This record gives sequence, structure tokens and C-alpha cells, in this order.
Amino acid sequence: MNEEERDITETVEQEVERPSDERSDRRSIETTDQETQRDHAPNIPSRLPLLPLKDVIVFPFAVQPLLIGQPRSIRLIDDIMKSDRLVALSAQKSSDIEQAGPDDIYMEGTVGRVAQMLRRPDGTLMVAMQGLERMRILQVVQEEPYLVADIEVIKEDYVQDIEIEALRRNAIQNFQKLLSLNPQLPEELGTYVSNISDARQVVYLIASSLRIDLQSRQEILELNSVRDKLLRINEILNHEIQVLEIGRQIQNQAEEHMGKAQREYLLREQLKAIQRELGEEDEQIAEVNQLREKASQVKLSEEARSQVEKELARLERVPIASPEHSIIRTYVEMILSLPWGITTEVEIDVPKARRILDEDHYDLDKVKERILEYLAVKKLRQQRMQEVLESQAENETGEELKGETQEDLFREPILCFVGPPGVGKTSLGQSIAKALGRKFVRMSLGGIRDEAEIRGHRRTYIGAMPGRIIQSIMRAESSDPVFMLDEVDKISVGFQGDPAAALLEVLDPAQNHTFRDNYLDIPFDLSKVMFIATANTLDTIPAPLRDRMEIIELSGYTEDEKIHIARQYLIPRQLKANGLKPEEVDFTDEAIKSIIRGYTREAGVRNLERHIASVLRKLARRIAEGEAGPFQVTQDNLGEFLRRPYFEYETAERIDRPGIATGLVWTPVGGDIVYVEASITPSEEDRLILTGQLGDVMRESAQAALTYIRASMSMLGLESSALDHKTVHIHVPAGAQPKDGPSAGVTMATALASAAIGKPVRSDVAMTGEITLRGKVLPVGGIKEKVLAAHRAGIRTVILPKRNERDLEDLPEELRKEMEFVFVDSVDQVLQTALNLPLPSLAATS
Repeated sequence: MNEEERDITETVEQEVERPSDERSDRRSIETTDQETQRDHAPNIPSRLPLLPLKDVIVFPFAVQPLLIGQPRSIRLIDDIMKSDRLVALSAQKSSDIEQAGPDDIYMEGTVGRVAQMLRRPDGTLMVAMQGLERMRILQVVQEEPYLVADIEVIKEDYVQDIEIEALRRNAIQNFQKLLSLNPQLPEELGTYVSNISDARQVVYLIASSLRIDLQSRQEILELNSVRDKLLRINEILNHEIQVLEIGRQIQNQAEEHMGKAQREYLLREQLKAIQRELGEEDEQIAEVNQLREKASQVKLSEEARSQVEKELARLERVPIASPEHSIIRTYVEMILSLPWGITTEVEIDVPKARRILDEDHYDLDKVKERILEYLAVKKLRQQRMQEVLESQAENETGEELKGETQEDLFREPILCFVGPPGVGKTSLGQSIAKALGRKFVRMSLGGIRDEAEIRGHRRTYIGAMPGRIIQSIMRAESSDPVFMLDEVDKISVGFQGDPAAALLEVLDPAQNHTFRDNYLDIPFDLSKVMFIATANTLDTIPAPLRDRMEIIELSGYTEDEKIHIARQYLIPRQLKANGLKPEEVDFTDEAIKSIIRGYTREAGVRNLERHIASVLRKLARRIAEGEAGPFQVTQDNLGEFLRRPYFEYETAERIDRPGIATGLVWTPVGGDIVYVEASITPSEEDRLILTGQLGDVMRESAQAALTYIRASMSMLGLESSALDHKTVHIHVPAGAQPKDGPSAGVTMATALASAAIGKPVRSDVAMTGEITLRGKVLPVGGIKEKVLAAHRAGIRTVILPKRNERDLEDLPEELRKEMEFVFVDSVDQVLQTALNLPLPSLAATS
């Protein structure tokens, strides 16, 4: 508000506050007396000139200075000054409109009276407008030379009661609080408002004093109930108070922080001056010197030492209070914490390594042989490297020996253990570390989708850190640990990059001796690290990554092997874990076998160990409650410790009618058995229905099996039209699990043949193999896992493709003796064995 507006407003307020008998012949409006205001309301004409206002609303009882600049508005003011000085005031909906018409203004506004007018030198008018009553525009009857409208005066719904009085006092209290928080508003307004008893006046005077948007002002004006007006103004006041309190709190915090920083700066400067007088070393210089001394004791590479010196020089110049100081110090400390040139490996002792592997793992002969070969080759390489170094030391010319570089001698393969969960992949890595005398580090890659997890974050922001490779090396405190990359087949690809691609440099012996982490930005030698990867399946490992690794497959265990593992490893470990002594609990072989058969159906021994632990926990509780031992866990009392068995060992109950056959399948967690059901029902046309979440390959196998059975009806002793006008339905239970693969072809053909001739399949037979339309049986993979699954299910006769006979060499000898294997080349041989049908046609075909 400028000086002219302030003068006009003060003049009008003085005019309004005078007693009515002191006013001359001018029309006057009593702004502090409610009854006088109501007396003047009927004198307002029903037709008044209409003045549109930009971004301004004049409330009743309030004085508002207005700057009039448009020619038509100036003419309007001049005309009303010659009469009663009354004018209808309405706000424009948009301030961008210069000449507002009837459609550009709000229909509700205020009747105002010009209390004072001042003509400025530039021709514009400064007017003090006194608000009288609310009004509603009924009709605009004239637009030239200015707007004229028919109006009606609007009375508020106003009954003075206790609620209105409470709302009025609350509004006054909130307004006074707002004034104390906002220095831009004069404090006198609080005293003035508190002396007003009329609730309407309180609302309008507070609303005219607040800096709120036009829509909120118009909303308050248009509300008919004084109670609603008070509620709305209290809501606005509370919001403004909260905003001001938060702003003041932020300002106080900033001032306090600045004051604290200034005090700290002055104290530091004083401390430096005192230290200089006493001849003591500066704190920052002492910190840098301490880091330099530590760097001199670390066997840094040439590039790393140069980088550390450069960063320490920067650290001397950066103030301690600066955030960059802590970033540089953390970076230097991270470099100095790496195990530069620190190794823990002892001389490789192959016989000792064999003993350790035999102690920690039962069976796995081929895997152990490969690990021992690896260690033996590594030992010979180290010996050869020593000879090369000695020869180079004796060579006065300093020329390197051809074909005998350090890179050639230390290019070690990366081992990758692939197998189902619980077969001992991780524990094999621990045994290798134990045999080599090295630290063991394990890093799980499951679910990693950010390349920065491997390579680290660049030092472009606070909170950057090295990748997990460097962090693990730092925790190992050795540059040659046995580093296990667990679940390498479960790496994901996200928008942050491909972690598998970042691993290529880590696992490539030709590159990892200069591995450069994004955070460190200096090369670190990973060539001495023995990387071992684990996976459940090879299919999901990226091909470039798989090409850098040597695959060692671990299949599941047989029943006898699980019993030995439980005896030698699982039970002793769980006895110790549950606080029991070996002489207090004894498991019989039959009890262990019952747990294996009834409670676990897995390739590994993880669930077996869980159930053994469950039995021991219950026995530990009995002992803690005072029951005397020792206890023996047998097949008969096993039900006291475990719930009823989860699995049925025999399959005869499932193969109880024609149309059901037992197949063998491979899964990432080991082999498993699957039941294929076939049903043939009459229908108007030939149909094939496949259910059970079957993939495309499995669906094609089902179609090929049906085609072969249709072509072989005479061989089965049926008419060639036996399957005409029939609906053939093939279902594989466990429909919630997706299934795919070609190895169920012979199983589907057997189930269809059984349903067609009405003869059940042998319950002690399981099969696997891919079929062709000509009835040939093709080889499939995963034979060892499938045979172990059949053995776990109690099946002793397995039908396999003839060309898979060589795969049985991977099976234990005792298992081959327990089971019968039937090798076939054609589907009719499968049917002859599975259906036990010595048909001449089948025999002749065989």
C-alpha cells in the first residue's frame, strides 16, 4: 500500500468512526454498528452501475483502496460521485481480460460506496471503497458506456448463539496468533478485531487482511451461513499459521546452523593459533601424515601409490568442515585397506587335500578327482613359475623366456559347480579353501541386476562405494582367497546394466590381473583369487560367461549315500547344534531310511538335515524337562517326532487303472517322477485336449504320440477306427507347475496305448525318451538325475533310450545292481515292457 492509498484508507476509517450527528449532509455508512448497517440495506437501489475488479474482492464492512485506470471505469466513478456514490462490485474470473463483460465476472459481489476519491496527475483515480452488503447480479441491462446491472441484496443466515460466539473467538485468537508470526501485518489489527462483537464483521475484516487467493476470497463471500464463513476462515487461518511456523522453524535452524559454523570456524582458528604458539602439529596435517605413514607400509602398486599421493595432497588443502574432505579421506582409507600383496596360501599338499575332501564329503569321487587334478596342476605351475623367475634373475640381459610369461603360467580355469540344491556345492568350496590354507569368501549373485554391484559406483556423489568384489576382498584381508560366486545362474538384467557382462572381466584370467573398479579407478590384481561359481542349471547362465568357466556337474545322492551322509555329517552336526551328546541319541538305519522315503523327495540332503534337526529338538526338550535318556529313534517311533509322511514310497496306488503311466523328468533341483494320465471318450469329432500347464515342446510330443498310436492300432489288436470320433484327453497332474521338454513322449504314448486297450501299465516301471512319428525313441539328457528320482520313488525298472546306455556309467555301482534297465529303440519295445503284452506283432517288431 503506497502513501496515497494509506492516506485515503486512514481518512475513510476516521470518517466511519465519527458519530452520526457529527457528519454533514453526506450519505454515511456505519461500519461498526450492525443495526445501522441493516437500516441502510433497504436504501440500496435495485439497479446500480457495475464495476469489475481485477484480483480484488471488497468485503462488507471493509475499506479497500482501488486504483481506477480504464476510461469507462473512470466515467463510472465520476457519474456516481454526482449521486449516491453507490456501485456494484464484482471480481473478474480472469485478470487477463481488459474489458470484462457479463460472462467474465462472478455473479455474486458487494455493494460499495465511494468514501473518498483522489484524482492523480496521470488521470487515474485513487478511490477508497467502503463495502456495504453482499449482492447478486440478476441481469446486466447496459454495457455502454459502462456496465449497469439489476441486483438483489443477499442477507447472511445469521443467528447469534453459543457456537457462533465460540467460532468468532477462535477466529480472533487464530488471527492474533497469525499477526504475531507475520511481521508484515500491523499488530493493531488484532486489537481492532478483538473489539468487534459482530461475527460477520470479524470474518470480513480478517478475510480482507489475509493474503489468500481470489477463489478462496470469493468462496468466503458467497457462503450464506455465517457459521460456514467462520469455519472456513478458521481453516484458512490454521493453514497459514502452520506455514508460518514451519517457515520460522526452518529459518531458526538455518540461523542456528550458520551461527554454529561460525563459532566452530573461530574456535578452529584460535586452536590453530594456540597450536602454532605451542609448536604442536595441526590436526589436519597430523591426519594426512598418519595416512602417508600407513601408505608407506602398504605394498601399493605404482599407479595406486601415485593416486594416493595425489589425493593426500588434495586432502591437505581441503578444509575439514568441507564434505569433500570426508570423501577424499574415505577413498584413501579404502585403498589402503585393500590387501595389496598379502597372501595366505600355504604350499599345496595334494594328499592332505584328498584327506580333507574325504572328511568333509561322502562319495563325489569324480568331483574330488577333478579338484585334486586342479590342485596338482596349480602346484606344478607354481614350481615352474619359481624356476622361470630364478632363470630370469640369472639372465643378465633381462630378456624374458619365450612362452614362459607369468600370465601363461597363472591362467587358471574358473570352476563352476552345477547341481541341485543341497548336494554340497558351497561346502566343496569351503573344503578347497581349507585344503589350500586360504580365506573363504562367499558372494551370492541371486537377484543382482545392477552392474554397479560388481564394478562399484563412480565417485561422483556422496555415498558412492566399491563393488561387492572389492568389498569381499577387503573383508578377506587377503589377495588370494577362495571366492565363491553363488547362484551365478540367477543374475538378472535391469536398466542399470548387465551384471553378467561385468563378471566377464572378473572371471577372465587374461583380464582380471588389472581389474578396475569404478570407485577405486585403479587396477587391482584378481589373478591370484580362486573363483568358484555355483549354479542349479546351465540354461540361464549367459553363454559368454559360461565359456569362461569349467563346468563340474554334481548330481543327487542315492538312498544309501544319504544314509552314510546322515551318519557321518548331518547327525553329528545337528547333535552339536542342539546341545546333545552322541551317546544320548541314536538313529537306526531304518529310521533314517524312513525319513528319506517319507519326508524328503530331493536330490540333496538339505531337507533331510532339517527333519533330523526337528527330531533332535523334540528330544532336547524331553531331556530339558527331566526325562532320562538315552533315546533311540526307530522306524516305529518316528511318528512321535514327525508328522505323517509327505510322500508315498510306492507308486502302485497311483497306477491303479488303465491310462496312467510313470515318466521321469529333469528339473533344476534334480530329477523327479511325473504321472501322465490319458482318457478316451466318445465325441462327434476327433479332438485332443492337453492340460496340466504343458509347454510347446511337450504339446508337440503329445500330438506325435497320438499320431503314432493311431497308426499302430492293428499292432495293439484294435481296429484301425477305434479312435475315430473320440476325444483324447492327456493330463499331467500338478497343473500349477509349468512343464516342458521332449522326454515325456514315450510316457504319453504308453498312457494312450494303455487307455486304448484297457490294460494298466506296470506300477514298478518308469520311462523317459523322445519319440518320432515313426515310433523311434531318441536319447534325452539328465539320465542320472532321472534314475535317482526313480530310485527315490521305489521304482526298480526304468525304460531308457538305447543311445543313453553309456550315461549309466555315472551311476554308483550299487545302484546299477539294484535296478533293472531296459534299453529300447522304438515305442513298441516300450509298450511290450510297460504293458507286459507279449503280442506277436510287438515281438516281431522288436
